Amino acid sequence: MATVDASQEELKKVLQETPKDQPVVMLNLLRFRDRAEYQDASEECSGRDAYKRYMKEAAECVRAVGAEVIWSGRSVGSLIAPPDEAWDQVLLVRYPSTDAFLAMIESPDYKGVLKHRTAALEDSRLVANVEGGV
Repeated sequence: MATVDASQEELKKVLQETPKDQPVVMLNLLRFRDRAEYQDASEECSGRDAYKRYMKEAAECVRAVGAEVIWSGRSVGSLIAPPDEAWDQVLLVRYPSTDAFLAMIESPDYKGVLKHRTAALEDSRLVANVEGGV
């Protein structure tokens, strides 16, 4: 099922269960639309170009909460995945805490640039990760 935006219920659940006192790395899996779909249809560009616009405008929001993109790259294929699951881009963004992530997504500046992400993406995944485990 294609998913672009997080549900508020799932967002709250995951962030409540994530330790507050340690960094969190958000894994972003992105599939772009061929043509961006803006609500007002005033902007003509590819999904990839709309996402580049989102990244450029969101960069200050990311920095403002002490976060950083720690890795970004083009996906070349899945080795273990359902056959119809493919991604165009992968991003890892490190936030100092879940509170920093929440502060960013709730900021008016971030909400102002979110339209580019929504227009750009056909499908996406956002997975919260912390160090440790196994």
